[in-house]
Amino acid sequence: MKKIINGKLYDTSTAHLVGEWDNQLYGNPDYAAESLYRKRTGEFFLHGEGGARSRYAQLVGENRWAGGEAIIPLRWEAARQWAEEHLDADEYQAAFGQIVEDDSRTVVTLSLSASSLEKAKRAASQKGMSLSAYIESLL
Repeated sequence: MKKIINGKLYDTSTAHLVGEWDNQLYGNPDYAAESLYRKRTGEFFLHGEGGARSRYAQLVGENRWAGGEAIIPLRWEAARQWAEEHLDADEYQAAFGQIVEDDSRTVVTLSLSASSLEKAKRAASQKGMSLSAYIESLL
């Protein structure tokens, strides 16, 4: 399916399929299936389809409904939540990264302008925080 929403193109044939889910009510008017996709730009969207009593139903006449499909753009957090509810752990981590459950620390090397580094050091000092804690608080 291909759709333009708010001036952006969403195309299931060119986007990366992250994962799929369905309610297993095949042939039933309540049937629904959803697929989470990620565009090359990193944006997520949901392609859904379903029967006449699903959230994807479409009005085809006066008080007459039929199955349908839709594309729904998702913000990162909504996509992450959908994946957490509908995908297994491996699929989730492939799309959103490894889950770290401890407070382990990692050393990172960054390149900042001297003025930005000084601003960050001043701000951290004013808040009574280490530079690492200050930068982490911004994230």
